[in-house]
Amino acid sequence: MCLIFVAFNQHPKYPLIIAANRDEFLDRPAKQIDFWSENSNILAGKDLTAGGTWLGVTKTGYFAMLTNYRDLSNLKANAPSRGKLVLDYLAGELDPRAYLKALNSTASKYNGYNIILGTLDDPWYYSNQNNKIYQLGSGLYGLSNALLDTKWPKVERGKEKFADIISHDVINVESIFSFMNDRTLAEDEQLPDTGIGYEKEKLLSSLYIEMPGYGTRNTTIILKDNEGKVEVIDRAYNRNNNSTSDKEFKFSLSSQ
Repeated sequence: MCLIFVAFNQHPKYPLIIAANRDEFLDRPAKQIDFWSENSNILAGKDLTAGGTWLGVTKTGYFAMLTNYRDLSNLKANAPSRGKLVLDYLAGELDPRAYLKALNSTASKYNGYNIILGTLDDPWYYSNQNNKIYQLGSGLYGLSNALLDTKWPKVERGKEKFADIISHDVINVESIFSFMNDRTLAEDEQLPDTGIGYEKEKLLSSLYIEMPGYGTRNTTIILKDNEGKVEVIDRAYNRNNNSTSDKEFKFSLSSQ
């Protein structure tokens, strides 16, 4: 994932609402989100190169999602895949704090990342760039390729639009897809400097990314209501024929 918005205890019906864009190289093979044949408890996409995932949720109410931290000056050529960190949490039995403490002990092995995980009633955040573990309280959060709530234009603009949508009693899912598809580029003076040069900073400054060989490939929305019912809607974008493919899943949380 490269852009995530989380609304926790901000809506009367849905205590947790998540909207996330996955940005990736177009030629990196992946499966769209589905329940995994090797573990039917896990609902997630699958990276067919390294075997991990960028976002997932389980029938028992665990969830995890990850963004890369953009810092070209500190890239490790042979670092392990960060997508495995999401998968290991979803497939494991550790509580959020314990799992994040374990990640902290291996932080230096990986290239930069942010991870939001927990149960759908108890979200947590960690980045191996500051090695601090946070339990997220009630609020609306935005995360891209810097630390949580860094005031990048796409994060600020997205939080504002997200807040407006969830201010209504009825959540309009298409309105969420629409704002996550925003291709407005930031003004030059608002661009961050992450060491990739002006041209790339500009192209990466929109919520929806579209550049040669790279861009937004999925938008995923997760809604968890007060009765423990979960709805996950994933929209995959096919730039070859300018089409989309939606998958929708609904289930009630189980205790097993």
